[in-house]
This record gives sequence, C-alpha cells and structure tokens, in this order.
Amino acid sequence: MSDNFKMIAKTFFGFEDILANELLKLGAQKIEKGLRNVTYFGDKGFLYKSNLSLRTALKILKPILEFRFIDIDDYYKQINNFNWESLMDVDSSFVINSVVFHSKIFNNSKYASLKAKDAIVDRFRDKFKSRPDINSNNPDLKIEIHVNRNLCTVSLDSSGESLHKRGYKKFNSIAPLNEVLAAGVILMSEWDKNSDFLDPMCGTGTILIEAAMIARNIAPNLNRSFFAFEKWKDWDENLFELVEKSVLNKIIEFDHKFYGFDISNSMIKKAEKNIEISQVDVDIEVFTKDFLKSSKDDNDDLFIIINPPYDKRISADVKILYKSIGDTLKNNYQFSNVWLITANLEAIKSIGLKASKRIKLFNANLESRLLNYEIYPGTKKNKK
Repeated sequence: MSDNFKMIAKTFFGFEDILANELLKLGAQKIEKGLRNVTYFGDKGFLYKSNLSLRTALKILKPILEFRFIDIDDYYKQINNFNWESLMDVDSSFVINSVVFHSKIFNNSKYASLKAKDAIVDRFRDKFKSRPDINSNNPDLKIEIHVNRNLCTVSLDSSGESLHKRGYKKFNSIAPLNEVLAAGVILMSEWDKNSDFLDPMCGTGTILIEAAMIARNIAPNLNRSFFAFEKWKDWDENLFELVEKSVLNKIIEFDHKFYGFDISNSMIKKAEKNIEISQVDVDIEVFTKDFLKSSKDDNDDLFIIINPPYDKRISADVKILYKSIGDTLKNNYQFSNVWLITANLEAIKSIGLKASKRIKLFNANLESRLLNYEIYPGTKKNKK
C-alpha cells in the first residue's frame, strides 16, 4: 500500500463515468470523478497497466507537487525547492505545458511555464553549475502544470502522445474520428456483444477496430511504440513486460462478425490496411457500398453505430442525408439496435425516428449527441 500514489486520467467531457468504470474493473483504488478527469491510486505497475488498457483516457498524469502560492516569487520558490534532480540529470531534457484558470497572478499559461522553467533550471545551475535543456519534440520529462486561482499542481505526463494514438491508424481521412471518442461511444451504448456489428459509414475503420478490441478484450494501446514513462529514471522494463504479458493473457475469442460500408473506395482501402495493422484477428469485412441503398437480409439482431457527416457548411444537404438515414433504418434495417453520433443538432430533427436515449458529448469542441434508435416491427413486447 505504501508504494501506491495518486494518478489522474484525463478524458473528454461526458466520459468521466465510463472511465471511472474502466478503472474500477482494472483494480484502481480511491477512484474520484472530476471534470474531464478521474483521479485514482495505484502502484508503478498499475501506471503501466493504465496506459496500456484504458480505452477512454487521453493521458495519465502522476502528480508530484501541489501547493498554494501568494505571488509569482512564491510560485517560483516552491517549484525551485522541489527535488528535481531525483527525476532528471543535467544532461536530460524537459518540456513544460501549463494550463491556468481564474488566476489574478498569471495572465497566461506561457508565463506560468516560463517561471517554472526558470525555477527548475536555476536549481540545477546552483547545485551543479550546469542545466538540463528544453526539448519540445522528444524530452526525457514532460511536465504538466495546472493552476487554478492560487493552487498549483505539478504532474509528470506518463503517456507522452495522447493515448488516442493507438498505433494502428496509419491511413486516415480528412476528418478522422478520435479513437477514444469511438471507444467511449461503444462503451456508452452498452453493446452486449451478442450480435453482429455494423458501421455503415465506416471511413477508415476506427469504430470497427475499437469495437473488435472491446469484443476480444484487447488492450487498446498494445500497438503503441512508446510511452513517456520509458524515459523516466525509475523505468522498469521487466515490470512493464510482466504487465504487458498479463494484459495479453486476458484476450478472449469472439464469434460474431463485424461489417463496414463506405461509399468511397479509397476509404475502404484505408480501412482494410488499418484493420490489418491492428491485428485484432476477428472477422471484419468492409465493402464499398452506399448505406442508403442497402438493406438487412435476415431477422437476426444487428448492432449499428453510425458516425454520419455533420458539416454545418452544407447543412441543407446534411438534413436530406439524415432523413435518408432515418428512412433506410426504418424500412431496411428492422431488428436493429442503432446508435448515432453527430454534432449537427439541427439535422437530428430530420431523421424522423424517436430516440430512446440521448447523451450529451463533445467531439473536440463541438457539442454533440449520441442517440439510440431501436428499429423493431411493432412494440418492444413483440420483439421480446
């Protein structure tokens, strides 16, 4: 228990509950939900496991210092007093990213980063007559500073690049769907994995790959080539390999199929390549096909997630598209459980179907909705 420490998993707005649930299932302790983040406790092995396994986390931070300050000099002094030489050497490199809220002391985040950099560099100069360098591209230590009024939290970024960069999406589209967003939508849908899965506007295959990993319990970041903690002084490669082996041993089989349509042949070719790179090893078939001219050929239950275009610059066309989606589902896809995510809140009205669930999300900075439509003939009672 004494080896446990606090961690912060950052996520999208609206994903706090499912991220907390992921952490609970992983075995995290003292889980507390915040705004766009969840805090929890675990040891070094759990830090590695979190980065490998969490589907809805964007970054995992390790807080190392928290203090209140009265002015800029006090802020500088408290950062300067921290034992930075325990984390890096004079020939190391670092970078600082700061976020400032409601502060009367700092006008902007860059100034908070600059004063923190001065405090760290001055400590090394005073002690060793030399100093570590700043490296924005490939630092040995990534430092995150969060200032809210006069409370400062200094953390180490254990992930490096955002955890949505799984390592499998080598071929992209113009407006790619974020992998964390895709995984979160699937988890929110509470898909029971007892039916085939269709993404009828699949693009480069993100939703299909994330769904396949969920179905087989494949940790999402096994394909990543690097985590920031691999440059830390306490990096334990043997421990990481043990954690990785444990995660691999939890992969299960999945018997149902995955299907993807896209009207663009070039998108389908990209999806095929991404699916191959992902090594999910399940039956995923993607076709060049217009969903609006397609139909379901049996009465077996089908699970559908749709991420249609929602470009507001062509809102008139989008309204027609959404009406066509609703008509296609109602007429050609009975016995289907459908979830649709969109940021075009006006176009939703054109679908012509009544949503049984509506969940508010944010796709980047765009307010979005995740909607559930149950397409069955007659009533739910008849369906059962």
